[in-house]
Amino acid sequence: MRSIELSTATWRKSSYSNQDGGECVEVCDDFANILAVRDSKDPQGPALVFPAESWTAFVSAVKDGRFAA
Repeated sequence: MRSIELSTATWRKSSYSNQDGGECVEVCDDFANILAVRDSKDPQGPALVFPAESWTAFVSAVKDGRFAA
């Protein structure tokens, strides 16, 4: 997979993140066909990069409760 430069990316906090500052996920959808995800408490840390189609399938599965304990 090619390297993605994220230093100038625009990040937004997920609407599902905890509002008290914990368990926060930020996403970047600046790029065509990929989506990056990072921990908002560690913005200089690593980011995970997914094909947009795979991320959409994952979010749909979560919303459908397919990962519920």
